[in-house]
Amino acid sequence: MTDRETIIDLYRQENRAMVAKDIETLSQILASTMVLHHMTGYAQPKLEWIDQIQNGELKYYSSDEEGISDIRIDGNYASLIGHNQVKASVWGSSVNTWQLQMKMEFAKVNGKWTITNQVASTY
Repeated sequence: MTDRETIIDLYRQENRAMVAKDIETLSQILASTMVLHHMTGYAQPKLEWIDQIQNGELKYYSSDEEGISDIRIDGNYASLIGHNQVKASVWGSSVNTWQLQMKMEFAKVNGKWTITNQVASTY
């Protein structure tokens, strides 16, 4: 698999894993220092995000990909922008579907790509 294919695959794995509550996959594909920047501006560390998926504070019902763009690879660093329709209940809110844009950053360490940073917004 090329680097380009790998980072696209990681993006898709994350979206499937958060809906499936696949904590093992999320733990493997997210760097230990990964931070998710929510639309609210809250910068959530990896372990807190995974914990809130596991305990139901963040419930993802579906994530339907609409497109991936702006893929950039520079040595051991990469980024992309993904657009998904995400149906979720966040921190006790009612279930809504958001048009989410996710700016993702990746790093390759010892030959393995991981997700290092994410910034969520709407489009």
